[in-house]
Amino acid sequence: MANIQELLESGVHFGHLTRKWNPNMAPYIYTERNGVHIIDLYKTSAKIDEAKEALKKIANSGRKILFVATKKQAKDIVAEKSKSVNMPYITERWPGGMLTNFVTIRKAVKKMASIDRMKQDGSFDALSKREKLQINRQREKLEKNLGSIADMTRLPGALFVIDVKKEHIAIAEAQKLNIPIFAMVDTNSDPRPIDFVIPANDDASKSIDKVLSYVTEAISEGLADRKADKEKAKTEKETESKKVEEVKTEEAK
Repeated sequence: MANIQELLESGVHFGHLTRKWNPNMAPYIYTERNGVHIIDLYKTSAKIDEAKEALKKIANSGRKILFVATKKQAKDIVAEKSKSVNMPYITERWPGGMLTNFVTIRKAVKKMASIDRMKQDGSFDALSKREKLQINRQREKLEKNLGSIADMTRLPGALFVIDVKKEHIAIAEAQKLNIPIFAMVDTNSDPRPIDFVIPANDDASKSIDKVLSYVTEAISEGLADRKADKEKAKTEKETESKKVEEVKTEEAK
């Protein structure tokens, strides 16, 4: 299980002021101290384990997990952790229709790739100074908003969100498409739209870092298992082919 002491040291248990609470978070609240709600870390630990198991399976199936965190204190952590397991992420503004209008988003990503090709094949050099400037600006804008999802060729297998209040548009889109939603949910948020709730402090960078380290560790395990399964299948196939060849050789004799 996720280590309670580690969660405590990372401040995962600190909720919001009691007057800002969402009553639907009541089952995950242990007590209140100095007007602040304290999250029950035993429940957090159990929920992290539940989420880890599910995320490991998704990663093992070969589908992508899209991380979403546009709040300042989460951006860099999410970008770093997602990259470590080769998963897509959104840390700038959520592009409306990112999931529900995925075809249009893919077109924008392809536009980015075509600009890169122009630069490689030399056709970019033939443009005027003004055209080059316009294309470079367009490329920078696309990179900022969509660069991290350039390799996402189909809809993700799951969404991992930090701050469900801030990322409500992303959650609404995932719900429409029945994409499982994992999220760090603080005491001021509604956990009901979330499939895998991790009750936790979603404001402190230490807390975000700690929860994500557990999450990405599980994804990494899922990816490693997938790789091992592929290699095993390949070896078995090669062994089978070898046997067939040996039989054929014997018969030819």
